Amino acid sequence: MSQQEPQADIDLDPVTFEVLRSSFTNLVDRMAEQIQRTCYSFVIYNRDFSNCLNDAEGNTVMQGSQDIAVHVGTLHYTCQETLEYFEGDIEPGDVYIVNDPYLGGTHINDVRIMRPVFHEGELIAVTQSNGHWADVGGPAPGSFNIAANDHFAEGLRIPPLKIWDAGEFRDDVANFMTTNMRLSEDRMGDLRAQAEATRIAEERLLELVDKYGVETVLTAFDESKDYAERIMREQIRDLPDGTWHTRDYIDADADQGDGYVTVDVEMTISDDEVHYDLSGSDQHIGNFLNATFGTSFSGVVAGTKMFFPEVPLNSGMYRVISAELPEGTVVNAPEPAPVTGSVAGAYEKVMNAIFELWSEVLPERAMACAFNLEYLLAGGTDERPGHEGNEFAWYDWMAGGWGGRNGKDGANATAPVFGAGLAVQSLEGQERDTPLLTSQHSIVTDSAGPGEYRGGCGLRKGGRMLECDNSVISYCSDRARSVTWGINGGLPGIPHGVTLTRDGETEEMGTVFSSEPIEEGDEFVRPSSGGGGFGDPLDRDPEAVLEDVKDDYVSIERAAKDYGVVIEEIDADRCEYEINDDATAEKRRYIRANRDAWLREDPQDVVSQYHDGEVDRLDLIRRYGVILDWTTGELLEQTTAEFREMLRDRAASEWS
Repeated sequence: MSQQEPQADIDLDPVTFEVLRSSFTNLVDRMAEQIQRTCYSFVIYNRDFSNCLNDAEGNTVMQGSQDIAVHVGTLHYTCQETLEYFEGDIEPGDVYIVNDPYLGGTHINDVRIMRPVFHEGELIAVTQSNGHWADVGGPAPGSFNIAANDHFAEGLRIPPLKIWDAGEFRDDVANFMTTNMRLSEDRMGDLRAQAEATRIAEERLLELVDKYGVETVLTAFDESKDYAERIMREQIRDLPDGTWHTRDYIDADADQGDGYVTVDVEMTISDDEVHYDLSGSDQHIGNFLNATFGTSFSGVVAGTKMFFPEVPLNSGMYRVISAELPEGTVVNAPEPAPVTGSVAGAYEKVMNAIFELWSEVLPERAMACAFNLEYLLAGGTDERPGHEGNEFAWYDWMAGGWGGRNGKDGANATAPVFGAGLAVQSLEGQERDTPLLTSQHSIVTDSAGPGEYRGGCGLRKGGRMLECDNSVISYCSDRARSVTWGINGGLPGIPHGVTLTRDGETEEMGTVFSSEPIEEGDEFVRPSSGGGGFGDPLDRDPEAVLEDVKDDYVSIERAAKDYGVVIEEIDADRCEYEINDDATAEKRRYIRANRDAWLREDPQDVVSQYHDGEVDRLDLIRRYGVILDWTTGELLEQTTAEFREMLRDRAASEWS
């Protein structure tokens, strides 16, 4: 036990307690090792999964050390719902499966396998594995259907079912489910891998029971939760009481068009508890970016946990946190509203809003907005030599930039905040399995939000279709309009979106579309944003800007426009550049004198300058606060007004 952690007031002696607490962590991490080595899905192999140990009431005792953030606050809800569903009919050898997002889950791709653990006929625990299945049916490969008006058009919704009944595998149930999913053999393989992980956890837990006794192990369950609660309460108690408020935004409601969808978060600290009120959020929307209760509560937990990394993550921590998530809102969409894209939509807005709130309370840990999760999916028939007629599914996510921090730049090319444990998928592995060739994968110059401490840089990834038939692509993301924002004077990153080139014609596709036909030779490119900046960019050390130019993180042009640092190229091949000190001082005076007025310029005049080539896209966003429909080039008047208000609150209000 580290000296920083308070001594637990426990019934067990401290050594036994620490050994068992660590053993529970090891047990869950063993599950992860089992899944990663036996899964069929490339998505799960790249760590889009989580595991946990639940007690007999469904409360979380321990999660894995690299679990996906969006799962952490939901697994106990799913377990509790399943135990209630099968109350009176739970037997040794049973294994349950569920993916129902309205029973405390996330979205239908997250399939949970649960195994009740018995000792001498008494239920003592449940071992649980959650894996993101790359397809669970529905009209769009990957089950991300932007056209869905309800969950019936997304894929197969699975209520709690017995997949093993008293040790007997129910082939009929498994075949029914997987037959209604693409690549059904892979789905069956993932099902068995997850079930085996829960069996290994059961085996290990019973070994602990044999060694220490059932009462000692169950006491350690309770004390592990109590311990996490005590640590969290002690840390909250040391903070000032008060209420803090902010908002983040989803780009738009597909049924409404122009104008943001608000995710409103109010945080209140009272003594040793934290309460979040999201009742000011907008009503649920007409596409799949809605979140369920479980997803949003998970965002609350994960956003809070980011600022308290030393607190163990289990249901003890959840006792300190409460959340008001009114049904019918975008953060608690009612059945049967579509929710498959929730993590790219409402979920990450909840997390980033909470980052901002805690940045005010704990400024030494402050961090601006991180880039938005994005998924690009392709599916169809592989027609490469040796693969003719095989079904394929390409399911990809990118790394991007996290927000600038108080005293430090943001992290470059990092997994999204929804799942910091995610791996960047192997390009070679993707190319082996699918008819898709990666054409580029590199850091995007000027993607990082400018600030005294800039955001981390985003990436650009491109692909070209090889021999294929009946193939389509889909994309799920956000922040083409609610561009990744900075705090304390920092500026935004870049918009997300896909560009598709076919037959020599290039088209901007936006951030949400499904089942777009794609053929051999078609190419697509999409960037991930950098994180938002922290602090006024004009306060950044010019030498730091110079280093960013040398690293291709910032262009010479944007060094001048965003940071007011004038850099002259001496020899680019030898990476020799020089700061013009006099020109830099003058440039910074000019920007300081004009930047407030730029945010008041007539948006229509600015758009005309853009179409005439006098200003570029980043000028629109960072200098003038103007947002367009990037697929058409049309001004979004309401969105622009809301974006400018956000820039004034988070950036201009901090400028000197």
